[in-house]
Amino acid sequence: MASTLEGTVALVTGASSGIGEATAEALAAEGAAVAVVARRQDRLDDLVARITKDGGRAQAIAADVTDRAAAEAAVAGTVDAFGRLDIVINNAGVMLLGPAVGAPIEEWERMVSLNLTGLLYVAHAAAPHLLAAADDEPRRVADLVNISSVAGRVARAGSAVYNATKHGVGAFSEGLRQELTGRHVRVGLVEPGAVETELASHNRPEVLANIQKRFGGIERLQSEDIARAVLYMVTQPRHSAVNEILIRPTEQEG
Repeated sequence: MASTLEGTVALVTGASSGIGEATAEALAAEGAAVAVVARRQDRLDDLVARITKDGGRAQAIAADVTDRAAAEAAVAGTVDAFGRLDIVINNAGVMLLGPAVGAPIEEWERMVSLNLTGLLYVAHAAAPHLLAAADDEPRRVADLVNISSVAGRVARAGSAVYNATKHGVGAFSEGLRQELTGRHVRVGLVEPGAVETELASHNRPEVLANIQKRFGGIERLQSEDIARAVLYMVTQPRHSAVNEILIRPTEQEG
């Protein structure tokens, strides 16, 4: 029995760890050739080695997607390597929390650049290739999945700018979905709650302490949980579009 994504090509940003890494492995296991994109070449090389060892196909592309030329080159490099592009997982992101008053403005700029601008650069560069794939075999449908957050649904004190970026991801995703759905390019949004990844580790020590206080007592999601949600979204039959998945730890209240 053929794998569900045999003959397709996927690109995953933020693939050097966490959700991106797990998603790349899940897509490869279902038969997709996968371009893994992030800044850390050594991590990408390790991931490619694991995928190819298991019989999959993968290509490492070291790129900072906040740079427009680099984002466009990553998409072009994927198509050059594998001949097409069927699935894009816009996963690269950063979460820098803390009070807005007196916050380092550099943290805000970093979140806007990666969570929004980088995502837009990749989506813009990928759209023509996704439209072409949707007109072609083997699936005659293509997928763009943007990884957002519970923070894209509910604003909270201490995460105002992170909330703003993730609400923006949701708004962009829905607008683009309406634009492309008639052409069989599905745009999906996955909104994880607390996940055990490196995401929180980039915060200042006092912010990390608050995160630990809020979530330290619950069993957090694992990256593989989110990868399964993404895989569910992109392996639906052509006539079925799962537009949004909100996934939280069972014990997480909000």
